[in-house]
Amino acid sequence: MIQGAMPEATVNLTATGAQVGQPWIWRLAREFDLKVTIVKANVDSSSGFVQLSLDGPVEEIQRATAWLMTTGMHIDAEQRSLGV
Repeated sequence: MIQGAMPEATVNLTATGAQVGQPWIWRLAREFDLKVTIVKANVDSSSGFVQLSLDGPVEEIQRATAWLMTTGMHIDAEQRSLGV
């Protein structure tokens, strides 16, 4: 692994209904080569908001973000430092 800071993206996810009970954070950590950090969260049985920090290779951040968009959740990138 290259020394130094890895690219990072901070994303806000809003889930409603059945999306709340899905293991999407687990899938992010398991299926993509990323370090997933929960920055903030407010989740109950009917809705949820989670702010995540995704650290890893740019390609993996892009793949993960594209996958998140297929979940039907509202996704908003708050900050990106994906310098190459």
